[in-house]
Amino acid sequence: MWSTNSGRSVVVRADAPRVALRTLGCKVNRADTEALAEALALLGATVVDAESPAEAVVVNTCTVTAEADAKARKEVRRALGDTEGPVIVTGCLAAIDAEGLRTLGERVVVQADRRALPAAIAALLGVESGAGRDVPVAGEILSPGPTPGFRTRALVKVQEGCDNRCAFCIVPDARGLPSSVPAREILERVASRRAAGTSEIVLTGVNLGRYADAPDAPDLATLVTLLAETGIPRIRLSSIEPPDLTGRLLGVLAITPAVAPHLHVPLQSGSDRTLQAMGRRYDVDAYAEALVRARAAIPGLAVTTDVIVGFPGETDADFEASLEFVRSCAFTKLHVFRYSPRSGTPAAALPDQVPPERKASRAGVLRELSDALERAHAGRRAGEQADLLVERISEGVAFGTTGDHLHVSAELPGARRGELVPITLAVSDDGTLRGYYVG
Repeated sequence: MWSTNSGRSVVVRADAPRVALRTLGCKVNRADTEALAEALALLGATVVDAESPAEAVVVNTCTVTAEADAKARKEVRRALGDTEGPVIVTGCLAAIDAEGLRTLGERVVVQADRRALPAAIAALLGVESGAGRDVPVAGEILSPGPTPGFRTRALVKVQEGCDNRCAFCIVPDARGLPSSVPAREILERVASRRAAGTSEIVLTGVNLGRYADAPDAPDLATLVTLLAETGIPRIRLSSIEPPDLTGRLLGVLAITPAVAPHLHVPLQSGSDRTLQAMGRRYDVDAYAEALVRARAAIPGLAVTTDVIVGFPGETDADFEASLEFVRSCAFTKLHVFRYSPRSGTPAAALPDQVPPERKASRAGVLRELSDALERAHAGRRAGEQADLLVERISEGVAFGTTGDHLHVSAELPGARRGELVPITLAVSDDGTLRGYYVG
């Protein structure tokens, strides 16, 4: 038996049904899966790794592009072959195309309502929640239980939904309008994670900068301040839109030592013409100005970004303008996506769709640039110190991530997963980053 800080006790039986959780898509989906894992453990199920044998498999889907839809359906079919029990499908595609998913197999159960998901799975597996104990729901604030793989870095979902209505995006239809988790609940969750040994939390949301507990309650800047007071060693923002990099938020990030010196600021295109067609809320000048302010506020700040290539109507000139702007921004890494038409979005009906081979060529150019940017960033950091979050240990070598999002390996005798260890950075002959313990 084990207990949560909320006083709930769970008996883990040898015959408890095993549930495998598989997640596609963004960090918000991963945060939803972590909450589901905790809820299922409280109900008495055994949560196992994604590829382990199980009596049921949960597939948390993404629907951001047509390619994401195809991957989700493929994963559902694979899950049907991996278990003889139910395959429970949730996430964004479940909200958009429940009927289409049900046609994939008789054992497919679609549950788009994330809050109802734990109870639905418990009913399917015949799990008793226990007399007098409320059935927990996904997203409820629970203490960490015996669930695999969720301790070194905790994804904490604080915000849901979006109303930006970018021309390429279906997410507002899948996740609804913006809403926020009350600050009190977030603080409870982070405190329990800290008590369990977590050293880094990643604040996630569909549109994180829109966080607001209530119209007259904490905004994101205040939330960061409150979280730092819990004593959590490292706080990271998952992604934030350029217009949301306000002077107030940057000021708080700059004076809060726990905040990681890394921001992910989606760009999508460095061409004003393409940005306008996408329905983005800024132009390249506004984006560049936001980066200047962010770097002035936070010395040594690492900035990563998203770039879409092959948006309908993107000409060679548009792509060259985008490429040149990306080079000028001195990012430390690019996440490059080939535009994939998503039915139900305005962009899918636009003329001048870009041929696949041209998308692939443009993506290749940007990925080569990303590799060069990563190498340059690593080279600049050589000889400097950093705190390494130890995420994995193999044959005496620790692997982890620094505050500015560098992936590093280091020989750290005695190091434990979840620790923050001071190291000196060095670049090996093969270009990989190594770390050496700072005694």
